[in-house]
Parts: sequence; C-alpha cells; structure tokens
Amino acid sequence: MIRRARVFTDRAWAPAIVSPHLCNLLTLYSVPDSGQERERIVTMSNTPMAATPLTRAVLEIDEYVSGLGWDQPARLFALVDTARLRTEQPSLADRLGLGDAQETTALTPIEQDEIPTGKPLDEFLGTIAWPDAVTGCALTVERLMLPPSAEAQVPKDLDEAGLTKWVAEHPERQEVRMTVAVLRDGTRESALRLREKDSATEVLTGSELVPGLAEALTATFEE
Repeated sequence: MIRRARVFTDRAWAPAIVSPHLCNLLTLYSVPDSGQERERIVTMSNTPMAATPLTRAVLEIDEYVSGLGWDQPARLFALVDTARLRTEQPSLADRLGLGDAQETTALTPIEQDEIPTGKPLDEFLGTIAWPDAVTGCALTVERLMLPPSAEAQVPKDLDEAGLTKWVAEHPERQEVRMTVAVLRDGTRESALRLREKDSATEVLTGSELVPGLAEALTATFEE
C-alpha cells in the first residue's frame, strides 16, 4: 500500500530544499530490448520470493501509478524501512497502518507532495535532500522513447524544444512510464511499462534500465 506523506503531521520522510546538486537527467532514452538483468513480472502477488525489497517496492509503485491511468505528472516517493519505523516510531507506524506488518525486510513507499510543474525535473531533484529516516527514494515519470535504431537519425542542430518536437513526431516513438528507485548505499532498481503494452505481464525490470535518472535520484542523498 502506498502511503501519502501529506496526511500526517510528522514530516520525518519529507525532503528538504537545499542547494542544487549537479544532475544529469536525460529526456531521451532508448527503448530496452530483452537482455541481462531484465525479467517479466506477472502481478504483485506473483513477484518472485527471491526479489529484493527494493524490487518489490518498485513494482508496488508501478502497480499503484498504473491504476491512476496515463498522462500523469511525475510522482516522488520516500522509501522507509518498515521494521525500523515500527521499532523507532511505533505510534507513527500504527498511524501509517504498519503496526501489524509481518515482513521485516520490507520498504514502505510514501508518496510526497506534488512535484512543481514550473521547474525542470532534473533541477527540482537537484534541490532536495532527505532526512535520516528515509532509506531510499523513487520517482515515476512518463517519457517518449526511441529504439536504438532511431538514435542515429537524431538531427545534430536541434535545441531542447526542437528535439522534443522531433521525438514526438517520430513514427517509432514509444510512450513509457519509468519507475526508478535508489537506496542510500547506491543500490538501484527500475521498472518500465510501455503504453502500447500496458499490462503487468509486460513490465520490464532491471537495475540499469534508466541510469541517468537513477544517478539523479542518488545525488539527492549526497551530503
């Protein structure tokens, strides 16, 4: 279950606004084909038992956002160690509905307030830092992607607006929702869901599917 940060007065997992980090968040990605570190996921209930807590958190977020439909804004989540939260703040865990949780290795995703629409996503990520109570963070965002075969066709003299228009008009474009999560220790995981294959059986997972976005999220934990 995804928890909403805004409904609680304790902001132990909300990011603080700090001086900008240098983030490199690409707006153009290649559509991944099958390969190492990628697997197809059926449903949340069928997630392999060997899957890590981070993988399960990513799939939980993907499932939650998919229920909201497409054409959604980017969404930011804090990842909280469920066992630590129950031990250190039991009353707060009860308020979050985690008091009876049985799993001791789980991560609880907590959705943050809406991301400002007037600022580029990479600039926004470069201005936040997380409190110690947060173990990791995750982001979902929709983007247009091109297959590797189309990258050689990209005109060299386009500015950002021109590139966006060119990609949007390309016949091989794919609309994709990316869910990327990282932990403080650098561990990362991601899930990709194509709009034309909007099914849990078609979700791709892997730690290196969206490296640029993973690096930008990791930077939010730097001192």
